[in-house]
This record gives sequence, C-alpha cells and structure tokens, in this order.
Amino acid sequence: MDLRLLSSFLAVVEEGHFGRAAARLFLSPPAVTQHVRRLETDLGTRLLHRTPVSPTPAGERLARHARTLLAAADAALDDVAEADPAPASAAGRPLRVGIMGHGSAELTPASVNAFRRARPHVAVELRQLDFTEHVSALVEDRVDVAFVRPSPDDDRITSDVLTTEQRIVVVPESSALADARGTGARLADIADLPFFRVPGRTPRSFTEYLYFGSTARRRSTDFALTPQEVLTGVVTGRAAGSGLKSFARYYAWPGAVFVPVLDAPRDSSYLAVRTADRNPEVQIFRALTLALAKELGPRISE
Repeated sequence: MDLRLLSSFLAVVEEGHFGRAAARLFLSPPAVTQHVRRLETDLGTRLLHRTPVSPTPAGERLARHARTLLAAADAALDDVAEADPAPASAAGRPLRVGIMGHGSAELTPASVNAFRRARPHVAVELRQLDFTEHVSALVEDRVDVAFVRPSPDDDRITSDVLTTEQRIVVVPESSALADARGTGARLADIADLPFFRVPGRTPRSFTEYLYFGSTARRRSTDFALTPQEVLTGVVTGRAAGSGLKSFARYYAWPGAVFVPVLDAPRDSSYLAVRTADRNPEVQIFRALTLALAKELGPRISE
C-alpha cells in the first residue's frame, strides 16, 4: 500500500477538511482528493463522507491501521539509519540546505517544511548560494543538499530534476524589448542585450545557462553574483539578466520587466547532493523533495 495515500487520507481524517489537510501536507487539494479516491478504489469501499468530511466505519478502521503503518515506516527509517550510520563528521549536525536564488520556487519551502515535520529532531540551516557556488558549496562540504540550476557537471555530485520551465530575460522598463512582455521575444531579439558578467570562477555550465548557450552575447561592465545584484543592474539600466519563468514571481521589482524567450529551450531547477554522501538525513530530504516535485512540479512548470 502506498504510504503517501495513507498519509493524505489520515490528514483529511484528522483535519476534517480536504483544504486544511492539503495545506498541512504542502500538496494541492486536488492531489489530496485524488489520493483518497485511489485508496477507495484500491480497497473497494468508501472511506470518507464528503459533507461534512468524516470517516465511514471502514475509514475509521483504516485510520487506526494508517497510524500504525506510518509510525512503523518512521521507525524503519530510524532503524536503518542506526544500522548504517552517517560519518562521524555528519552525526548530530544540522542539515544544511543551500538555495541558489529562489531555488525551485514554491517547491523549496514545501520541501524544507516537509523535512522539518518528518524529522523534527534534526535542525535545518538555510544557506544562500551565489552564482559561483552551485558546485563548490557541495564539494567543499559547506551544504548537504542544494537547490540549483542548471545541473552541476561534476561526477562528485548527483542531481534530480525538480521543475522544468520557460526561460525569460529581465530588462528595464526603458528597454525597447519591454513591450514584448506579453507576447514574448526570440533569441535573435536578445542578442544585443548587455548581459551582466560573472566571475571567472563561475562553472561553465552556469555561464552557458545564463547566456542561453552563447558565450558571444554582449556583456555589461557590471558583475553580479546574486539575483538581487542582477536586478539592481537591470532597474538602473546597466545590465540585463536571465532566469526561469518563476523568477518573475519572486523578484517583482518596480522597473524590471520579465520577457519570455519563446524559442529558448526550457530549462530546469535541480536538487543536488554529494554522490558519495551516506548521511540518512540527506536521503530522507531527497526522497521527500522528489515526492513533492511529482505533486507540485507540474504546476510550477506551467
């Protein structure tokens, strides 16, 4: 039996409301509804009365078993962790979560909060990463997991796709390209934009992502290491930036205009971890994030 379905069902029983259960689980209400329906189909019986929301006799019995099964699953995770403990250097320390820019949009806080609920005894530290760190922060053991883009090109790092989105450019309102905010532009239209520069130590995969794969694009005299520095350059008319579509929801600065690039390949955000890391908390965080990505990722990618 799928434990995710049981978790959604039990949340609805305990909250007495599909919407509150969805908020508690950081899922959409339709996803929770679908989980309950799948359980009812699998078991061949109705588990919940809908108006008002309350368990049927069969649902009451399942709720008792669900609590036992979910508790057993948590105990199994703890037991496995004890049998194959993390290296001494990782034992007892916080889980350090690196976030580049806005990470994977709404999925980032949902993953962090889901981990905190699942592992309340493990402290979590959030660390902001700049454009040069999407490989080095993990390799140098400054973070344990990282929300980055694009995928790090390094055998020491394993990454999973979380969201896949349309690409955008960011220009000042005074730019002629600003009029294309509603209709979109093409790669040929952005060839002469003065894109900001990044330091020489920035991984090549990241610079190719920033400049849409063309190192020949015109560069501003301004350097930037963070989205805030990019936007400062944009609104003062000194540089242009690029990103994923969700960037616009998180960095809606006055004076900055976000223009879709219609013929640029869609790109992704990733969760990256050290390939050889045996820390069970890292594996739990990764599993929770991938499960949430299946639920939230398609909505973010629209």
